[in-house]
Amino acid sequence: MRRASGIILPLFSLPSPHGIGTMGQSTRTFIDFLAESKQSWWQVLPVGPTSYGDSPYQSPSAFAGNPYFVDLDLLVADGLLREDEVDDIDWGNDPAHVDYGRLYEHRIGVLRTACDRGWNRYQSEVRSFADKNADWLDDYALFMAVKRHFGMAPWYAWPDERIRLHEERACKRYARELDADVRLFTFVQYLFFCQWEQMRSYAHDRGVGIFGDMPIYVALDSADVWAHPKNYQLDEHNNPTEVAGVPPDYFSSEGQLWGNPLYDYAAMKRNGYAWWKRRIQAASQLYDMVRIDHFRGFARFWSVPADAPTAKSGHWVTGPGIELIEALKQSNPHIRLVAEDLGTPTPEVMELLLLSGLPGMKVLQFAFDGRKDNEHLPHGIPQNCVCYTGTHDNAPLVEWFDEESEACIDLARRYVGLNEQEGLTWGMVRQGMSSTAELFFAQMQDYLELGSTSRINAPGSLDGNWRWRLLEEQLSPSLSARIASITQLYGRAV
Repeated sequence: MRRASGIILPLFSLPSPHGIGTMGQSTRTFIDFLAESKQSWWQVLPVGPTSYGDSPYQSPSAFAGNPYFVDLDLLVADGLLREDEVDDIDWGNDPAHVDYGRLYEHRIGVLRTACDRGWNRYQSEVRSFADKNADWLDDYALFMAVKRHFGMAPWYAWPDERIRLHEERACKRYARELDADVRLFTFVQYLFFCQWEQMRSYAHDRGVGIFGDMPIYVALDSADVWAHPKNYQLDEHNNPTEVAGVPPDYFSSEGQLWGNPLYDYAAMKRNGYAWWKRRIQAASQLYDMVRIDHFRGFARFWSVPADAPTAKSGHWVTGPGIELIEALKQSNPHIRLVAEDLGTPTPEVMELLLLSGLPGMKVLQFAFDGRKDNEHLPHGIPQNCVCYTGTHDNAPLVEWFDEESEACIDLARRYVGLNEQEGLTWGMVRQGMSSTAELFFAQMQDYLELGSTSRINAPGSLDGNWRWRLLEEQLSPSLSARIASITQLYGRAV
């Protein structure tokens, strides 16, 4: 990688008049802002569909795109919708936060109208798209159709055991009976990937790459688990026996009980990790660089009994290691991979990172706990890494300065040379920009000097996450010029 920098901003955080960020004009406006700010990368969170809890890390598909991100104005321009069919809907009255309830209530109906008008017009294109993506799209479209048929109940609570167990005859019967909904979810995916490719092409024309995020686990209530149960640690009734999480750590004294079913890596190894190879190929259709979330889980992972109330009762299990990482790299050698190796460093994780050759991550907010051997201190981080002020799981810097211990902030002040004239957040940005790390990222909130109400996610908390949105007027020319100046000063400009 060449020396460069970028900004973290989830797609849902973009401005738009329809309740959530989408792949329309505001996307291009932000890409223009990145280019004018001399940024080479836009880092996004996972862009798959969301479900209960609205987390992009708990998606009903590891391959599908989020229907909410389909831009409605582009559909109006294409004649698939009328302006009044979009503008007459109440998408929420707070432009600074996503109202997922209103999206859930209204979005799919609007997209159905677009499907009804566009299915025949784009039939050959949709058929070609469906054939190309049949290894995941057929199951996903049927999965979503059956979920709607059963009142959005999770697949493991569907009353018809035959379809719950993905029996072939049952799948064919429900596909016929629910043909309208199967077509709807197929068509929406066609729209998503068409708009994404247009957006990505625009970014490339402006010299901006898309840096995506690949969650290590999939949700239990997903088409992936429903259609391919042999890939996971399930019992004879397809119920999980062990689930994923992490032990007590920086974020939570109880640990985090994610609840995702764990992979059956032995079964996956027998077929050459075919599912993982398909997944990295799918990621390459979206991104130019991918962060492998929870990379340490490939070295060893925290396994929790499915009936445990917290993650505390889990235990460590050895993961697939370098064998799977090499399979991913060889499957698509053109996409760049980054290892999210955060957490307490262990010999197993450090060895796997070294063997893989992938850049790891360093976070400035973790650097100032007083340990002289702290691996996040800028003077000790390697060149082959990605440096962050903080990730989407961290507080924005303004909140961090308000809530972190006095000793930590005092050390940061002395180490970085923070001062009120420059601004505390900009001093931290300067430290990251000046580091030897090949890549540096800051959250958009840090450049805007926003506080706690702009936090993307507080791990261990279920309320208020994944909602913050940017306002149009916040992308000012003066801010772009200031970001460009510090980027150029430290040799990260395009």
